[in-house]
Amino acid sequence: MKKTYKVEVDCAVCATKIESAISKIDEVKSCTVNFMTQKMVVEYDDTVNEKSLFKQIKKVGRKVDSDFEVIE
Repeated sequence: MKKTYKVEVDCAVCATKIESAISKIDEVKSCTVNFMTQKMVVEYDDTVNEKSLFKQIKKVGRKVDSDFEVIE
């Protein structure tokens, strides 16, 4: 399953760092953060608990960049 989120990212370097960190979450197949459009696309298995994964995404993103915010 692929899900697109609106995100606030301050720069392209931050977007790359967040993308890399979120891609390392076990349940995540792939993650792409686009600084220009302020969107993040996360691909994961359909069997994953989406709420739990979303919490992990927010937590990991905040550790990498304190300004990272997911806007649904």
